[in-house]
Amino acid sequence: MKAIRVKFKSVGKRYFFGTAGFDLKDGDKVIVNTIRGIELGVCCGKVFELDEHDLTSELKDIVRIATKNDIENYEKNKTEEESIITTTKGLAREYELPIKVLEAEYTLDRSKLIIYFEAENRVDFRELVKRLAEIYHTRIELRQVGSRDGAKVFGGIGPCGLIVCCKTFITEFDNVSVKMAKNQNLSLNPIKISGNCGKLLCCINYENELYQELRKYAPDIGDIVKTIDGPAKVLACDVLNRNCKVKYLDEENKFGYLKLEDIEFVRSMDKRRDEEDADSIE
Repeated sequence: MKAIRVKFKSVGKRYFFGTAGFDLKDGDKVIVNTIRGIELGVCCGKVFELDEHDLTSELKDIVRIATKNDIENYEKNKTEEESIITTTKGLAREYELPIKVLEAEYTLDRSKLIIYFEAENRVDFRELVKRLAEIYHTRIELRQVGSRDGAKVFGGIGPCGLIVCCKTFITEFDNVSVKMAKNQNLSLNPIKISGNCGKLLCCINYENELYQELRKYAPDIGDIVKTIDGPAKVLACDVLNRNCKVKYLDEENKFGYLKLEDIEFVRSMDKRRDEEDADSIE
């Protein structure tokens, strides 16, 4: 079946929709029916053939190509979002709710107003919803999001000196773990490996696959290896430059830097098991 990717924000997740026979191209504005309601989205890329076996849920079709009236309604809704955020912040202070209001958006037909907020714990916002419904005369949905989503709204500068990735190109957040940082010999100081959101830097995940592959053929810190000058203990290992720092066991206070090609070591059971698992998958 023919499908196309559709996005609802400039840097947001892409969703698959059936073309419904429309001649669509990159950048076309379309009307679709989502779980939130009727929305205006933008086509990304070209139409492609989607195998039904790749679907995890029913594929919805595009309702229509956006008309001039649709676009005008969408832009009108966007102009009101800032005042809605301001009003919601004021009411949150009035009800003493510990929330950070991030975004507000209407569905295209204004049948629902969705307000996104960030909070450390669960919040009872029933009274706030009632007040908002009285003001805007539509269905109100308050949706709590995580700290990464909050940082994505505000943006900022990352430790690299560039605008944070989540504001420029990341459409979905991947899992990032401390183990990835260890694999790359990064400092485990939370200040150095955390982003503006307080979570681990997303960029730690970018090169993780390469480091995993290189570490299969490198000793771990603490391993005993054979060298031309006798057995030595690995103190540090730079897998990118293919060298390691060792302390010789036969001589006291003797250290050295060696290329991985100049030492002999036995790969750990974990590494061999990982390699066997990869071979079995292939």
